Amino acid sequence: MKFKVVDLFAGVGGLSYGFAHDEDFEIVAANEILLPMATAYSQNHPSVKMYNKDIKDFSLSDLSNDFGIKVGDIDIVVGGPPCQAYSTVGKRLIDDPRGKLFQEYYRILSELRPKVFVFENVKGLLSMCGGTLIQTIIQLFESLGYRVYIKLLNAADYGTPQIRERVILVGTLLDNEFNYPLPTHYNPETGMIKGLKPYVTLGEAIGDLGVLANGGKTLVYSSEPQNDYQRLMRENAPAELMDHNVSKNGEHLVKLMEALPDGGSPMDVAEELRPTSGFANCYCRLWWDKPSTTVTRNLGCVSSSRCVHPKQPRPLSTREGARIQGFPDNYHFFGTRSERNLQIGNAVPTFLSKAIKDSVKEHLVTKNKHIATSSNPTQMELF
Repeated sequence: MKFKVVDLFAGVGGLSYGFAHDEDFEIVAANEILLPMATAYSQNHPSVKMYNKDIKDFSLSDLSNDFGIKVGDIDIVVGGPPCQAYSTVGKRLIDDPRGKLFQEYYRILSELRPKVFVFENVKGLLSMCGGTLIQTIIQLFESLGYRVYIKLLNAADYGTPQIRERVILVGTLLDNEFNYPLPTHYNPETGMIKGLKPYVTLGEAIGDLGVLANGGKTLVYSSEPQNDYQRLMRENAPAELMDHNVSKNGEHLVKLMEALPDGGSPMDVAEELRPTSGFANCYCRLWWDKPSTTVTRNLGCVSSSRCVHPKQPRPLSTREGARIQGFPDNYHFFGTRSERNLQIGNAVPTFLSKAIKDSVKEHLVTKNKHIATSSNPTQMELF
């Protein structure tokens, strides 16, 4: 029997990617309010029932009506509700209208009563409201009887060619311990770690994707795959390369990008080429022999955080952003270039998802599966 999963705030399926590609799991349903994201999700997961609507309108009744699902039938809920609106903590977050999205996540957990849930969010969640917000969130989960574990994970430690730290909370009703995945990769700049592989670099991730002119696109690869990462990305790839295209930039901006050294910033070029505004990490070139910095929805915008191609005078292409997030070349995105980049930038890297899935699977298949009868202290392991 397969473990049943419900995917909330699903995006294009980054957080649930590992579960979707393991035959021991079945994603029954997903919820996503944005139509382009929901469409992309359905293109990649046609067997999953997509509820493209506001999460406040999604509930156990939908699953009961469509699948006959009852309380306790879902094994796992995954999702990362946006927390940008949370600026203060006064009364309990569940009563705070600014916590509406989190309230809905909490509500669905209370309705479905999954054995395990996985909650993902930005690193900044740990410091919001002086650290009191995360404690409030944990207390709410514990009020439902879940034992909650929390850890800050870096996607690069699991084979992602990107430094991307995310807070991962796991809640369980089972009485056996949950263990976070052990790293498979290490940062070579801090010294070798026996038994682990060095971080995957940006060059290793995108080196077989073709050269692009300003505002250009190409449908062909520049070479055969040169390493295991590229081979993995190109498994079952379509005949024509998808989404390897960039927007067109002005002549002055192109000259600035041409002058940037590897990993360089505007401070490394002639003063007349420097932009007159922008933060320190804007208009910056990435490193070829290091992982990418965190990819954002603005991966194709030079004036955003560091996203200039390491060797070419242009920002990252949509497909390069997908590669950096670990989405294979047969993975579909939908809508305008901006909408596709949003789908990529908002996603959880697939390699991190697979590592989390492995830990959840180990937890579920452990012999001791008795339901916890009381709330237990939170297991804190941030660093």
